[in-house]
Amino acid sequence: MADKSPKKSTSKTAASKSLKEKRADKKTKAASKPNG
Repeated sequence: MADKSPKKSTSKTAASKSLKEKRADKKTKAASKPNG
C-alpha cells in the first residue's frame, strides 16, 4: 500500500500541474492577445 500511495500522489500532482499550467498558458495567451 505504501508503494501505491506515493505513485498515486505523484500522478495526481502531475495532473494538477498540467491543469494549472494549461490555465496559465490560456491566461498568458489571452493577455498576449489584443482585446476584441
